[in-house]
Amino acid sequence: MKYKIFTKKVNYNSMGQKIIVIFLLATFIFSCKSNDRGQLKGISAKRKFFSEKPFGTVLIPGGSFTMGKQDEDVAGSLSTPARTVTVRPFYMDETEITNSEYREFVFYVRDSIIRTRLAILADEIGAGGADDAGTGALANYKFKDSADGGVYYKYMMDNYGSLGDINSPTEGRFLDWKEDLIFDTNDFPDANYTEVMDSMYLHTTETFDGRRIINAEKINYLYFTFDNEEAARIKGKDRTKYIKPHDLNIYPDTTVWVKDFNYSYNDPMHQDYFSHQAYNDYPVVGVDWHQAKAFCNWRTKKRNDYLSSQKRQGVREPHFRLPSEAEWEFAARGGYEYAKYPWGGPYTFSDRGCFLANFKPQRGDYALDGALYTMEGKSYNANPFGLYNMAGNVAEWTNTAYNPTSYLIGSTMNPNVEDQANHRKVVRGGSWKDVAYFLEVSTRDFEYGDTARSFIGFRTVQDYPGKKY
Repeated sequence: MKYKIFTKKVNYNSMGQKIIVIFLLATFIFSCKSNDRGQLKGISAKRKFFSEKPFGTVLIPGGSFTMGKQDEDVAGSLSTPARTVTVRPFYMDETEITNSEYREFVFYVRDSIIRTRLAILADEIGAGGADDAGTGALANYKFKDSADGGVYYKYMMDNYGSLGDINSPTEGRFLDWKEDLIFDTNDFPDANYTEVMDSMYLHTTETFDGRRIINAEKINYLYFTFDNEEAARIKGKDRTKYIKPHDLNIYPDTTVWVKDFNYSYNDPMHQDYFSHQAYNDYPVVGVDWHQAKAFCNWRTKKRNDYLSSQKRQGVREPHFRLPSEAEWEFAARGGYEYAKYPWGGPYTFSDRGCFLANFKPQRGDYALDGALYTMEGKSYNANPFGLYNMAGNVAEWTNTAYNPTSYLIGSTMNPNVEDQANHRKVVRGGSWKDVAYFLEVSTRDFEYGDTARSFIGFRTVQDYPGKKY
């Protein structure tokens, strides 16, 4: 839009009058460039938001479905009566979390602990400082200086001594991840570095054949959550009361292969299943409900830390989490209404006689379906949503507490009974050691949240920010 500005000759008596006229003219021109015409428009984003599908997931469109038992299972229908519920869209892992993926979590926690100990020791002996008298390799692992973290980091450290929990081992200071850690004992650079690494290994009296083994009991992950539901229901309470710390060991319990089966030779699985590269793409097991939740927190942190590193401070993606029981069943059905299994049909084998899942087809015959224990994450056919092994292979943790009456008391919109006092957590899908009944999409089962099993794993979900039905 063009504007014609009419002016007339003016005699300016002072420089101040000239400045006023220039200011008014600039204000007028600026207001002409604005295209909101004085109407409400809202704050526009610098860039349009597009939901980025997390790697290895599929988009579950959400919608309504009939949840619960819909066949002749009279006993099962007592705790799973059929009802119509609606769930919102979400992303879901196309496979269960694998050993390789969970091992990345373990390695991150292990490396964080080692780097923290190296940095603390570097502080204690003054490595890299003005009075450094030759402290060797520790100078490469010291905490980042305030100047390296920017103005905000320096301000927070100078005034509060932390960016978060002042009681954390790092006191809020940044670790320097540029220098690689050295794990080969033959390449340890000096005695100080060796001292820190030695604190992470089992004592020599607990090993044999001259091997040094990382102490799995030292692999602890500390994180915090905010109890939104409690905060929403109770007003006037100190906000700090809703912040919940979680400090737990996250290394899988590999002994489950022995403890779950008495008088059975499963030692090769105990020794190799989690650590050997041959099982990289197999679902992780021996992880309890709390460890699965910790993995979700770390996966969220990993993604958002990357976004921050790309100078996208205002961008934050929804948290990864365990699926609710309703979300899991909706995803397992794959869009089939009244389906018995994820593939839709009432049978566990195809028209060619091939089994459609990894389970126990006959008493004592675990290998009839082509697998003795677990199988790779992308074994058998995916359901119509693109999800693998929603029946069999390993049962899966959900975020829902088990209550026989939860179908009666739960909401019909995004139902979820999340009772912190109830330690029984719903597991779904059945496993390699279960009979076909537990593979049905509507069958409910539970395990105690602090119990790890050789036949229970998990997969994660992330909310889809927007509407997609």
